[in-house]
Amino acid sequence: MRIRAAFLSAVLLALAACHSYHVDATVENRTGGAIQLLEVDYPSASFGADSLAAGAVLPYRIQLRGNGLLKVQYTASDGRQTQVEGPALAERQEGRIEIVLLPGGKAEFHPQLTPQP
Repeated sequence: MRIRAAFLSAVLLALAACHSYHVDATVENRTGGAIQLLEVDYPSASFGADSLAAGAVLPYRIQLRGNGLLKVQYTASDGRQTQVEGPALAERQEGRIEIVLLPGGKAEFHPQLTPQP
């Protein structure tokens, strides 16, 4: 009986100690036109959309696995392909990051993240 109680206590303690780190990301299209083939790459994964209308916002929740740069690529309304590098991200960071796509292939990144561990 004591062994069972000790095992159950250990399992409950382990579950209570688990924490799922996540980052709420948003991509806002302020390029002045619709964009196509949006892809946001972050350490170990990516997300995106086939298209994003001018002024539209794409929300997405990510989990960081590993360390690396945030990268954004898309095709602008004039057919030009754009690639922009953002800030470095690290596993176990959490918070939010706003990605604002601007005219001329430029972008602003507004991270509100915990410090890198």
